[in-house]
Order: sequence, then structure tokens, then C-alpha cells
Amino acid sequence: MTKALTIESVRLRQVNLPPKVVRTDAIQSFVTQETLLLSLRCSDGSEGTGYAYTIGTGGSSVLALLRDHLAPRLLGRHPLHFEAIWKDLFFHTHATAVGAITSLALACVDTALWDWRAQSQGLPLWKLLGGAQTRVPVYTTEGGWLHLSAQELVDQTLAAQAQGFRGAKIKVGRPHVSEDVARLSRVREAVGPGFDLMTDANQGFSRPEALRRAAAFAGLDLSWLEEPLPAEDVAGHRQLRAQTAIPVAVGESMYHLSQFREYLEQGACSVVQPDVARIGGVTPWIKVAHMAEGFNVPVCPHFLMELHVSLCAAVPNAAWVEYIPQLDDITTSRIRVEGGYAYPPDTPGLGITWDWAAIQKRQIADITIA
Repeated sequence: MTKALTIESVRLRQVNLPPKVVRTDAIQSFVTQETLLLSLRCSDGSEGTGYAYTIGTGGSSVLALLRDHLAPRLLGRHPLHFEAIWKDLFFHTHATAVGAITSLALACVDTALWDWRAQSQGLPLWKLLGGAQTRVPVYTTEGGWLHLSAQELVDQTLAAQAQGFRGAKIKVGRPHVSEDVARLSRVREAVGPGFDLMTDANQGFSRPEALRRAAAFAGLDLSWLEEPLPAEDVAGHRQLRAQTAIPVAVGESMYHLSQFREYLEQGACSVVQPDVARIGGVTPWIKVAHMAEGFNVPVCPHFLMELHVSLCAAVPNAAWVEYIPQLDDITTSRIRVEGGYAYPPDTPGLGITWDWAAIQKRQIADITIA
């Protein structure tokens, strides 16, 4: 009798990566990308690697949750049972869910399982998940930070336009509304009407201030106003959406399918931005995307372009990939961008080629559970 395929060991690593440029927004600075890697090895020798990240705090907590509570429960499981594993781990950590630490830990597991599944079938992830699009429009967030001067914003956005990007994101939330308006107006005048401008407030406004700024931004033809209010203020987002023509985008600070369902049911957003790491992996990300499709709402995910390019290509309602390099220091693969579009990789699995030598040099934790 053939022995059943099982997960035999799990390896956990943490690598801290400095951002390529200074990144500031209305509430924080991006100090360090704490990258958590999870590699699982099966009884037939097959493997899969997944990952998640934080922007400077909590990485050790995610690692501890994986080491002490989640990774041991993977041993002996069949790697194809990703739905059962996700639900089991979610309920096993019920006392700490729903929240970022638990979701990030779940994402490490789930993305590794999907990497294994796609590799075992010899398929790129985006084709395994549906293959809805062969390319997705791309905008850049590697400029536009809140500390930059108006002239620096203009110069960076013109450079992005010249490089072929179809849009760029500008952070908002300067002390007075007039500063935001002046900065956005300068950029809009420089790039012209055919270039998409996204704005991001990073949850920095009160309800009255969000209404005030949205009114002041009218006429600038903005593609969306992202996270204008705290993510838990669903009613405030619904009120704002009802009073502005600017699309309202939310999602990077939401950690479960049900939170997106509430926003969609209440008509409180125009764009959903699930982050595959912060929502707990590929399994719930795909559910959010298809749920949004049922409401005729586009999905434009946050960050993680190296993985999101494949997820966006998998579904029909993905409108944008956000370009912001994240893994260049520890990978040899690069996202392909041509003519304003991002193209999903054709290699089996997640399409990310890890540079294990670089990872070994940089890692601050390396734990094997077997």
C-alpha cells in the first residue's frame, strides 16, 4: 500500500529588509520590512514556500505564533487539504482572531500550501486559480510619500509616467487641506488628464475632515481616496461614499472575509484592497475577490506585488496591481512590467524565486519543526 502524502517538516525564517526609499504617510513611517518565510516539506520530498510581512513591528510575534501553535499542527496533514487546514488553524487561534498577527501567521501557512499545490500540478498560481487575465494595469507607489515636497512629487510622478506606469499614488494628510490640494493640483497639472492619480490618507481623517477633504479634491479626477477613515468605521465610509463622487477604497487594514462582506453589503466602498498577507493567505483573498465581483466592485490589492500580480491575473475584476518593490534583496525573480501592464509569471507555483544564499546571510531566525 502506498503511504499517504503528508507534511513532514516546517521551516521558519525571519529576514528584516530596509525599504528602498524613505516611506512616510499620515500616521507612520515604514521602518523595516520584517519578512516571515515558511517552507514545508512533504513525505515525497516536494516543497512549498510562503511568506508574510510587517512594516517594522510584530514580526517576532508572528514567528512565535507559528512556532508554538500553528506549524506543529501541520505535521502529518495532507498538503492538498488547504481549506480544512486554514479553518482548523483559524479556530485553534480563535482567542487571538480576528487580527493582524493571526492573519499574517495564517498567510505564511496558506501561501506555502498554494505554492506546493501549484508546483505539484506544474502550473503558475494564476492559471491554477482561473487565469482570467494575461496582464493587469499597474500603478506605482514607490513615490508620492507625505514628506516629499510638491516639486519632488511632480518630478517623481512625471518620471513614473515616462517609465510607462498608468498611474501613481500620492499620500494625503498634510496638516491643512490647502496643502494637499496644492500638491495634488501640481501633480495633476504636470501629468495631464490621461494619467490615473490615486490618493491614500492611511486612516488619518475624522469624519468631518474626510468630507471636507473629499470636497476640496473634487475636480482633480482622482481614481480613489484610500482609507480616509479608521477601517472599523464602516458607517463613516458609507456616509463619505454617499457624499462624494471620488471612489472610496478600503481593505489593507481588514483581516477577515466578513469585514469585506460588511463593507460591500452596506455600500461603504467603491474599491476593495485585500492584502493577501493581512487577510490570511490566498484562500480567503480569492473569496474576497469573487465576493466583490458579485457586487460589481473592482479589486485593487495592497502591496505584495510579487504575489498579487498572480492573484490579480486569476480573477476578472482585478483592476490594478500596485508597484512597490518588496523582495528584490532576497529573490532572483522580478515582476515583468511592460507598456503600463504587469504580467504574471509562467513558472509553476507562486512565481517567486527565492535567493536562499541571500536569505541565509540576512536571516535573524531559522527554526525547523519536524
